[in-house]
Amino acid sequence: MNPLVSIISPSFNQAAYLPDAIRSVLSQDYSPIEYWVVDGASTDGSLEVIQNYSGQLTGWISERDSGQSEAINKGIIKAQGEIVAWLNSDDFYLPQAVSRAVKLFQSDPDLGMVFGEALTVDQRGWPLKRLTFGDWGLQELVKFCIICQPAVFMRRSILEKAGFLDHSYNFMLDHHLWIRVARMAPIHYEGSNNGGNSSRSLPWAAARHHPGAKNVSQSPGFSQEIMRLLEWMHTVPDLERIIQKDRRGVRAGAYRLSARYLLDGGRYRDALSNYLRAARSNPGYALKHWHRMIYAVLAGIGFGATLDHFRAPYQRRRQQQLAAELKSSSESSGNALDGWPGIRLA
Repeated sequence: MNPLVSIISPSFNQAAYLPDAIRSVLSQDYSPIEYWVVDGASTDGSLEVIQNYSGQLTGWISERDSGQSEAINKGIIKAQGEIVAWLNSDDFYLPQAVSRAVKLFQSDPDLGMVFGEALTVDQRGWPLKRLTFGDWGLQELVKFCIICQPAVFMRRSILEKAGFLDHSYNFMLDHHLWIRVARMAPIHYEGSNNGGNSSRSLPWAAARHHPGAKNVSQSPGFSQEIMRLLEWMHTVPDLERIIQKDRRGVRAGAYRLSARYLLDGGRYRDALSNYLRAARSNPGYALKHWHRMIYAVLAGIGFGATLDHFRAPYQRRRQQQLAAELKSSSESSGNALDGWPGIRLA
């Protein structure tokens, strides 16, 4: 018998994107799935969207909450599945995401968390970038190697040992949880099963970049919580031991990630400051991101629009190439993406 998979979608004023998230869950080829939508008393028409799909949901809630962490925890508490995941209302799954995650769990009963590749897409659903990771464990997470959240699934028994999401985190809530889960059990990346050949299968999920996304509109919050997370790790003995083995590398990872969020949010001078701190901690690591450092310098003195103008044709070509690769991969696997909720390829 297949294990029950529980999926929770926290949502607040995301009526424009919520239907794609819901339909991407309902379109999965796996059974059984229970699906909860937890809304924070939206006022933009989200409630009407939820009600339209209510007959296909396990359940839904619409009430005020303190934020994303509380909403997700509400759903986890109600959920009964052996495997648990959450899908934000502006993201969506791709075909076979759930069945592939379950297959990994079934292949190794000791695994506490699995994750796959992901896409970033723009607000209309055009692919922007394919995100590949490594078969990372606790050491990599401590160094702020970031996993795309919608491509993550957890074993509930391990999640309960690690503890649910910490309501005091609004931005790095997922990475904080991944670290705690990885302290309890091994985690595994699907990409390591195919020798790193990312063209063999589709990513698991897509994360949507749009002006209202937190990583764009609230980038300083991410930067602050990254440093708070680093301070917290120093207070946990086993994590502190990992840090002591490569203190400079850990600090470089924290500053580099902080800089990336600040750059995405248009905080160019703050981003450059953090890149320079990363370089002081670990020059070789930081200089791998030299192009972003140069962009921060030039954008900070008013050349951002000019740079974006010259980058635009290159980005369009990359998007077209990625769309063609995804279409080919989906057709060869028998899971054509044409018409899939959220994605646009032509």
